[in-house]
Amino acid sequence: MNSDKMVRLLVDNKAIEVEEGTTLLQACLDNGIYIPNLCYVHGMEGRPASCRMCFVEIEGTDKPVPSCTIKVTDRMVVKTDTAPVRRLQRMALQLLLSVHHVACKECPANKRCELQRIAGFLKVGLKPKRLEQILKAPETDQVSPVLDFYPNRCVLCGRCIFVCGKTHKQPFLTFAGRGLDTVISFYGAKDLPSLPCEKCLDCVDVCPVGAIVPRQT
Repeated sequence: MNSDKMVRLLVDNKAIEVEEGTTLLQACLDNGIYIPNLCYVHGMEGRPASCRMCFVEIEGTDKPVPSCTIKVTDRMVVKTDTAPVRRLQRMALQLLLSVHHVACKECPANKRCELQRIAGFLKVGLKPKRLEQILKAPETDQVSPVLDFYPNRCVLCGRCIFVCGKTHKQPFLTFAGRGLDTVISFYGAKDLPSLPCEKCLDCVDVCPVGAIVPRQT
């Protein structure tokens, strides 16, 4: 953000003041207004809006919009808890869970998993009954010499790719595949032993669901 100008907006009838240029999602989170989200990292440019969770309604728009893609404006009026917003969020969560291996007790992210938090917030069960579950094989990708990747935990939020690029000036992770076959790929894995992955672990720390973990030796 390049401006010190402050703007005022109304969110769920709560008046808040934030710096001009702030995303609406960050403005809400910074002021104690929780909006479900998976792919957002503070400071990320070109917000991906890939998780389709952070919908809100803005006065003057005809349908809900992802709050991570919107910059605040003065006198903006926002609602985060409307029937259309919740319907979209629950649909998005159920779709994510239909390709997610729900085995919380075996997962290192248990009790701090963002999917668990969102499911509790939206009152959605972690095992949707209306959608067929589609899982990837193999269960564990061990292409990296120091990290294990679990495709069926991954929510394809892109946080790991962002922080890897931010830390190392270029990401050593990328999206690979298409559609339901999309995964996180450790491209150039044969060169990874010369990289500080074992000491860095930023991708592990930023993952909201425990999909990337250090290999146990």
